[in-house]
Amino acid sequence: MAEVEKKFKKVKKEDLTAMQKSRGDFKLDLEEMTRAGLHFGHQTSRRHPKMEPYLSGVRNAVHIIDLEKTAEKLQEVLNFVQRLIAENKVLLLVGTKIQVKNLAEDTARECGIPYVGNRWLGGTFTNFETIFKRIEYFKSLERKKAEGELEKYTKKERAKINQEIYDLEINFGGIKELTKLPDAIFVLDMKKDALAIKEAKMKGIKVIAIADTNTDPTLADYPIPANDDAISSVRYILEKVKEVILKEKPKPTK
Repeated sequence: MAEVEKKFKKVKKEDLTAMQKSRGDFKLDLEEMTRAGLHFGHQTSRRHPKMEPYLSGVRNAVHIIDLEKTAEKLQEVLNFVQRLIAENKVLLLVGTKIQVKNLAEDTARECGIPYVGNRWLGGTFTNFETIFKRIEYFKSLERKKAEGELEKYTKKERAKINQEIYDLEINFGGIKELTKLPDAIFVLDMKKDALAIKEAKMKGIKVIAIADTNTDPTLADYPIPANDDAISSVRYILEKVKEVILKEKPKPTK
């Protein structure tokens, strides 16, 4: 085993327990994070200079992320998300990369939060009025279909409307309950969804993001230095976020 990985294996159980206690109830275990592959970055040639403080070494020309730094930053994120949900504020999950798209959508649905999983539409934040009108139009078509109003149209016309509903669902399905701009976004790939981050910053929306070694972590208000390519890594982070959201969300009254 490489020396870099041995570093994590040498962490004593009592040290892990102490770190977990200092991080509240979130149970951030360095061994679990290692098994999930959060520490694997990109090739050294692709390193962004601002990621330097979060790196611990190199293995086979690939940068290794310091998981103690990852745990610290993830703790900050979980605390922030906890406050957001407790204050009934809105967190939007953005995960359009093909590898994590389904994972992002499933997590958002389980948590009852809005999401963008297909692609980021330019102007989603900076031209929200127009986007909101499209969402309202989409919802009106859904209502008409549910109430049987489409039956008055010809078969060809119904097929055209159904196709339009399908297309609108792809683009707006995850955000159709948004009535205003969210308070924060969580971006799973800073490169893939750079436009989402740019628009969020323009509108004063807080940005949480997984920062791999090829990205600029300073673009996020709450960066999580970690592998954004491995599904196991992204799943580990999303599971922690989901735990916080579901624990903090008010239980439905009977």
